[in-house]
Amino acid sequence: QVQLVESGGGLVQAGGSLRLSCAASGRTASSYTMAWFRQAPGKEREFVAGSGRSTNYADSVADSVKGRFTISRDNAKNTVYLQMNSLKPEDTAVYYCAARPFIAPRTAASEYPYWGQGTQVTVSS
Repeated sequence: QVQLVESGGGLVQAGGSLRLSCAASGRTASSYTMAWFRQAPGKEREFVAGSGRSTNYADSVADSVKGRFTISRDNAKNTVYLQMNSLKPEDTAVYYCAARPFIAPRTAASEYPYWGQGTQVTVSS
């Protein structure tokens, strides 16, 4: 089992950048496919980006953030990152880190048994 703790959220102006971190403990992050989801008020949780356990699978990024957000992982630090650039007010949401003990990312939240507590990102216009 793995425990996940997100950090790095905050308030930023439109066009700005933030980097979210997700620290894994319990089992090494390299054993899991890791992903970021977000949930805005009144909306369903949506997939943002995923990084497969195997390097045979390319990172997966949602169309809504493609070209602006990048997922990366440092297995030595058991940490996954989400670099968010050119932020827009519609990116405002609680961002969650998630893990699944399989090779490739999936976009459905139900495919991930492990979740962090979330970190708030607010983008002002």
